[in-house]
Amino acid sequence: MTFDQLIQDWLSTNGATSVPEGWTQGRATFGGLVAAMLYEQMASELPSESSLRSFTTSFVGPVAPGEINTRADVLRAGRSVTQVQGHLDQNGAVMLAGLASFGRGRESSVLAKGPSAPEYPTPDKCLPLPYIEGVVPEFTQKFDYRIACGSLPFSGAKERVLGGWVRFKDGSKGRTGISHLLALIDAWPPATLPMMKEPAPASSLTWTVEFMEPLPERTASDWWQYEAEVEQAEDGYAVIQARLWDADGRLTALSRQMVTIFG
Repeated sequence: MTFDQLIQDWLSTNGATSVPEGWTQGRATFGGLVAAMLYEQMASELPSESSLRSFTTSFVGPVAPGEINTRADVLRAGRSVTQVQGHLDQNGAVMLAGLASFGRGRESSVLAKGPSAPEYPTPDKCLPLPYIEGVVPEFTQKFDYRIACGSLPFSGAKERVLGGWVRFKDGSKGRTGISHLLALIDAWPPATLPMMKEPAPASSLTWTVEFMEPLPERTASDWWQYEAEVEQAEDGYAVIQARLWDADGRLTALSRQMVTIFG
């Protein structure tokens, strides 16, 4: 089942659905997938013209393939901004908690452009990220990666930056929406992994993504540019900031994660 088909399935289940096989990341399910599942439930509480501005998630526990339930509550609906709280439950326990801020656009005298896209070589000239069973997470087979800066995971690199090109390769061809972007910007390995000398687990603890409106009119099979930097790492935790641009260099999303490191 493609990511496009999964989204349609989530929209028809009213919160009671299941996490599919094939998307695992160690003992948990890929965070970008479960975050997208929760987002769709939260967005269903609002009019279609509402635009997601910020989405913060806390990964409380590992989500396994199987039945889950998502629920959402509107905390406050103002004239411009609406705040929504959501939870993803599995086996009677909260596994993912989220807070989303939806906001309508308004006129403003303040204009500050975001960071420019990196000058990457074209995808065909970049190093593909290989899939190695037992080392690379299962879900990465759903994406096509091309490394343009930084090193391969577990190579003992000193640089803090990792980036390149990414796109879906599971057959999804629908117009890119928020759920697609959540998956794309989270699909890359944490930028701490190239700094490690041998395989060891790492997982997201908290994650905040801000989105630029309007979203580019792209499809899920189009290339996107990604760049992440480790801002600080100590005591088994790291802070990573990342950015996502479309193929034309239009800034689309800003990400900031707290990652736990077990090695």
